[in-house]
Amino acid sequence: MDNTSSLNLSRTATRGRIKEYDHISDYDSEFDETAAEMRHRARGSHEHPHTKQRNGRADLKRRSSELAEPSTRNDDDYEEGEEFEQLLDPNFPDEAIELNRLDSGSLESFDDDASKSNEENSPYEEVRSTVPNYDEDLPCNTLRAWTIGLTLVLIGASTNTLFSLRQPSIGLGALIAQIIAWPLGRAWERVVPDRRIKLLGLVCDLNPGPFNVKEHSIIVVMASVSFSVAYATDIILAQLVFYKQNFGIVFQLILTISTQSLGYGIAGMMRKFLVYPASMIWPGNLVSVALMNAMYEKHQPSDPSIIGGRMPRYRWFGIITFVSAIYYFIPGYFAQCLSVFAFATWMAPQNPVVNQLFGGNTGLSLLPITFDWTQIAGYVGSPMIPPWNAIANTTIGVVLFYIILTTFFHYTGVWYSQFLPMSDSSTYDNTGATYDVARILTPEFTLDEEAYKAYSPVFISTTFALSYGLSFAAITSLIVYTYLHHSKTIWAQYKNSTNEKPDIHMKLMQKYKEAPSWWYFTLFAIVLALGFISILAYPTNLTWWAFLLAVGISFVFSLPIGIIQAVTNHQIGLNVLTEFVYGYIQPGRPLALMLFKTYGYITMSQALSFVSDLKFGHYMKIPPRTMFMAQVVSTTFSCFIQIAVLNFALGNIEGVCDLTQPQRFTCPGGRVFFSASVIWGLIGPSRVFSPGQIYSGLLIFFIIGAAVPIIIWFASRRWPQSSVKHLMAPLIFGGPANIPPATPLNYLSWGFVGYIFQHLVKKHHFKWWSRLNYLTSAGLDLGLAIGTLVIFFVFTLNEIEAPRWWGNEVVTSTMDYQGNAIQAVVSPGETFGPKVW
Repeated sequence: MDNTSSLNLSRTATRGRIKEYDHISDYDSEFDETAAEMRHRARGSHEHPHTKQRNGRADLKRRSSELAEPSTRNDDDYEEGEEFEQLLDPNFPDEAIELNRLDSGSLESFDDDASKSNEENSPYEEVRSTVPNYDEDLPCNTLRAWTIGLTLVLIGASTNTLFSLRQPSIGLGALIAQIIAWPLGRAWERVVPDRRIKLLGLVCDLNPGPFNVKEHSIIVVMASVSFSVAYATDIILAQLVFYKQNFGIVFQLILTISTQSLGYGIAGMMRKFLVYPASMIWPGNLVSVALMNAMYEKHQPSDPSIIGGRMPRYRWFGIITFVSAIYYFIPGYFAQCLSVFAFATWMAPQNPVVNQLFGGNTGLSLLPITFDWTQIAGYVGSPMIPPWNAIANTTIGVVLFYIILTTFFHYTGVWYSQFLPMSDSSTYDNTGATYDVARILTPEFTLDEEAYKAYSPVFISTTFALSYGLSFAAITSLIVYTYLHHSKTIWAQYKNSTNEKPDIHMKLMQKYKEAPSWWYFTLFAIVLALGFISILAYPTNLTWWAFLLAVGISFVFSLPIGIIQAVTNHQIGLNVLTEFVYGYIQPGRPLALMLFKTYGYITMSQALSFVSDLKFGHYMKIPPRTMFMAQVVSTTFSCFIQIAVLNFALGNIEGVCDLTQPQRFTCPGGRVFFSASVIWGLIGPSRVFSPGQIYSGLLIFFIIGAAVPIIIWFASRRWPQSSVKHLMAPLIFGGPANIPPATPLNYLSWGFVGYIFQHLVKKHHFKWWSRLNYLTSAGLDLGLAIGTLVIFFVFTLNEIEAPRWWGNEVVTSTMDYQGNAIQAVVSPGETFGPKVW
């Protein structure tokens, strides 16, 4: 197995070396105090702080003398630029950290409690506070884990596929599976007899003993790779329902399996860049790790000095979950005005400007007030997970582009904005009505150019237009940013991956056999062949070279986007880029465009999802070969389930995908996919963004995106101690990517909560943050999911309306809620915009 270490950003800390920062004025006092405090945090010690400080001074001298001794490795290659690279790593702690070096034989003593307190730990606070720095020899590839895992895959994949057809959709996440698996595993432990059986030629223990954390982790991985609804199901919906094309069940299965599994090959290639390095944190995994540890902790010491410190952490999680579920009934059902608390729009419900500026549904929400966790975490994810640096960069992007620039563009009439909403994701014609795509389609579902010229060009809202521009900027800034900050590291890792120094978790994983690269390459070749069958054996109009181009785009962008996601918990999507590229190279092919976008975007997205799960297994010390089998089997199994449920729903739900369907099974995903295929595949970007077209000015964002990382890079070198070193251009441009349909309310409230927990609480109440922050986040999310499901099954399905009173009715009376906050309305028979298009 490759003996790979962290990126250069963390090599100093990994070697146990202490760097002196320029802004520390008193080395002897402040530095010793900081080192002592960080040792206290990393090891969970409860020694008296003054004693730790005195010991820290002596230990510092001892470590300094050790570092002066000759090393068996050549560290010269890591010295140059290392301190500066630390400043560019947003996850690297501001404090200097001292870590203990493992003795050469220490890997054999990880299970000894006496040695655990003296082991090396991660250089990152987020990881140290969550991930144990030791391994336990526990069985995980058990019949119990596979049975519970595949059962949950069946339930989760079928439920999510069914409810993906509903508006609004309801989804079960891997967190739900993690909670459910615990009582199932404990029940199996108590009920199933302790005996051995033969299954497929293998001897299996029916009851291998106590249900353990590694079995539980395998189940979570199975759920993680299978619960999300396949992107290909939207292609199938668009085909069957809107294009009236049916290529058969075999095509559906091949398409779904190939799009869901092609990313495995890329994931295998990216392991040494995105899994092995310590600096690739993947913050989203820390919630699951924290919850997992809370479930299995036996002797967690209490801490009466913090709120919740007297009780076991799993009990705290249960209380937060219960309170969150009960509380959601207030903003979600009984007092819906608390969800979007846009009181300014209540005072002037029919004033378009007031609703545009202060509305939380289709406005800018200049007073972003909400008391609903759905609004805070629904679109962006929990603000208690990403590091504060990532939250700050994303919030900067929202304020700059979706508050300041949107206001300027909208009220100066750019893109005929006075006739359009300020923020939504719909398309409009030159009368202000919703764009009628049926008027420009031929019976063969290709573009009728004469009908298009006689009808109208496409118009979109101000934030929708800006979102395309920011997508262009995010792509070019990502390329430049990765080259400036990570190109040398990536190249060095590629050349010297077997010689670089591993962190503690990589050292612990060396005891397990790695899944060989040829496994991933073979799987990639098989799935690539299935992809060729799906596009060439059926009349999809997608050429073989375009298919390879789509896969190539996924491969090229997987590494830079993966680095951003591993550090910030944000993934920059390629959906707009792939639509843009294919819309130019082969216009007029809507089905081919849907396939190109899926292979070009979802392959990358799936690859990074698999990499994230590999990092979770890395943290939980799951054998890589077991991880590989669990991921591949669960993904393939879920594809069969999703296709079966999708076809069952389309054949048995009356009026499915109709806008008037009584139970709201209106197929929102398939409908959006269909509209995008018409706009990008039929009309094409040449008629929207090319010079002379309405939105041609947005192309300048390609240049802006490439220039900003260079400016920030030079500024961070010119002023290395300033805050500019924390700016990340790809995140500023791509962080707010969910606007629209999300609004600034979602992002600004998310940023405010993130500032409280990931900056203030972490800085001033670190003990509470390290013990309960991620569990609180998980409890809030799970409670919200439970509350939403109860309201849906108990009230919505039974057509029980929410109470009729002012707190619920005032919301629906505003132009913001109704989506008609428009400054100017054209008279009947008149149009706006260009006369020729």
